[in-house]
Amino acid sequence: MKKIILVVGFAITGLSCKGQTEIKSEDGFSSYGVKINSENTLNKKEISEKYANLKSGDTINIKFKSKINAVCQNKGCWMKVDLAENKETFVKFKDYAFFMPKDSKEKEVILNGKAFVSEESIADQKHYASDAGKSQVEIDKIITTKRTLTFIADGVLIKN
Repeated sequence: MKKIILVVGFAITGLSCKGQTEIKSEDGFSSYGVKINSENTLNKKEISEKYANLKSGDTINIKFKSKINAVCQNKGCWMKVDLAENKETFVKFKDYAFFMPKDSKEKEVILNGKAFVSEESIADQKHYASDAGKSQVEIDKIITTKRTLTFIADGVLIKN
């Protein structure tokens, strides 16, 4: 019986650590998700141009470098990343396999994954606003769906 409890305890501990897999890399970045490098990385102006040409339903595989504008303060399960011309992309992580440190706002980041345009529902917008710590007054002002530049990252590098 003690062995069963011990095995279950280790299994729960292992599962609770999911999403916190950080690997320190040698080039001054911490790595999350699948291992990526900084080669062939677009800048925020180039990724903005790619987004400008996307229609709803289009998806492109891409890697780009920018700055983190915001991170989910509940779990680190999403972030907003700066693009050119005062735009930003909403980033989630493939299969919720990893999360970002909640204190990574303003850090340089390299993202690898899929870029696409989506329609964000009112409910989702309100949920994300709540995660970001917005006031109830700000949340209540959300009354329409919006076109969102979205990115599903499978690998992330954050500058240390």
